[in-house]
Amino acid sequence: MRPLVAVAFWLALWQVVAHAVGSAVLLVGPWQLVVRLAQLVPQTEFWSTVARTTTRIALGFLLAALVAVLLATAAAASRWAAALVAPVVVTVRSTPVVSFIILVLIWTDVAHLATVVSFLMALPVVHTTVLEGIGQRDRALAEMAVVFGVPWWRRLAALDVPAVLPYFTTACRTGVGLAWKAGVAAEVIGLPSGTVGERLYQGRLFLETGDVLAWTVVVVLLAFTCEKLVVAGLRSLEHRLSDGVAP
Repeated sequence: MRPLVAVAFWLALWQVVAHAVGSAVLLVGPWQLVVRLAQLVPQTEFWSTVARTTTRIALGFLLAALVAVLLATAAAASRWAAALVAPVVVTVRSTPVVSFIILVLIWTDVAHLATVVSFLMALPVVHTTVLEGIGQRDRALAEMAVVFGVPWWRRLAALDVPAVLPYFTTACRTGVGLAWKAGVAAEVIGLPSGTVGERLYQGRLFLETGDVLAWTVVVVLLAFTCEKLVVAGLRSLEHRLSDGVAP
């Protein structure tokens, strides 16, 4: 019951503060927010906006995960590759997201903005975590597999992937949230047509605080759902691999 009581407490406090403020421009209460969401959800435009933003951010994250795994694998296999990749990862991780947004707006079309920025924000997290996971593999088992002549593809499926997959899952849990935050922020600045970022900006422009909060809730729910789906899929893969290796 404690989580429910905590949620009810904060909702009640929110409603009290909104009533005390007495201005829908400054703050709307939770009931007004629910009403606005109920108005938005049945609209076809709402779903097309959600689909457009989700597709672009998901594409950026998936590309980041793929490239990060490849770079981590290369860095683990070669010191030269590690030396070449490390400065790029550090630079991307340290550069403010707004700088990337401005540069991407100069370099490419605004329609690709969320995808590129999501890719850049998720890449360092996944790369660093996967590289750490590769370094934590059981070297004795790997050496034994080489001694007994186990084919590389069987070593990959039986030893490497199960060892690294928990780290990859952890990285994805963090990377999905970063991709959504950065992707929507890029849309707010770049204003690609028919996106969640554009709707947030319009809410701010016309002082529609209810719209801003409603679309914020939508972003939070989308990011939460994407994270749970990705983690659930990877957890299922972990269980399948463990069941296959155990015999």
